[in-house]
Amino acid sequence: MSFFSWVIIFVKWKQYKEVDADNRKFERQFARSDKIADSLGQAKSSAKSPMSKIYLAGYNELLELKELANQGGAMQTSSRSITEEDYELVEMAMERSLSEEISVLEERVIFLASTANSAPFIGLLGTVVGIMDAFWAIGERGSASLAVVAPGIAEALLATIVGLSAAIPAVIAFNWASNKVKNMNEFSNNFILEFIAKAKKENR
Repeated sequence: MSFFSWVIIFVKWKQYKEVDADNRKFERQFARSDKIADSLGQAKSSAKSPMSKIYLAGYNELLELKELANQGGAMQTSSRSITEEDYELVEMAMERSLSEEISVLEERVIFLASTANSAPFIGLLGTVVGIMDAFWAIGERGSASLAVVAPGIAEALLATIVGLSAAIPAVIAFNWASNKVKNMNEFSNNFILEFIAKAKKENR
C-alpha cells in the first residue's frame, strides 16, 4: 500500500504541475485576447490543460448555436440573435466538460484515502498478533523474562510503525490532492463565467 501510494503521489504531483502550467498559460492568453476565437490555437496546443478543453466545449457549442441562429430559408430576412437560453446551453456544455476533467484529476486519489484509513488498522492488527505471540511464549516457557517477550513485542511495534509509515504520507498527499482539485475547480468555474461574459459582449 505504501509503494502504490508513493507511485500515485509522484504521478499526481507531475500531472498537477503540468496542468497548472498549461492552465496559467492559456488563462493569460485568453485574458489578453479581444475575441473568443483568438484563443482557439492556444487551446488546441495546450493538450494537458483542463481549461483549454472546457474552452473548446464552450466554443464549439457557441459555434453550433450561431449556425442554428443564422440558418434559414429564403423567406428569412434577418438572423436570430443569441438568447440567454443559448448562453445557458453553452454554460452547461462547459460545466459538463469541467466535470469530466475533474474526474480525470481525481483518478486514483481515492486509493490514498483508503490507505490513510486502513493502514493504521492493519498495523494495529499486527500489533495485536505480536502481543499474542509474546503471551503464548510466556505460557509455553512459564517465564516472563525479557528474552521471552522481547521478540513478540518487537514484532508488534514494527507492525505499528509500518502501518503508520504508510498512513501518514497518504493522509498528507490526499489532503494536498483534494486541495489542488478544489482550487482547479474554482479556477475553472471563474473561467466559465469569464467566457460567458466575453461571449455576451461579442454578440450583443
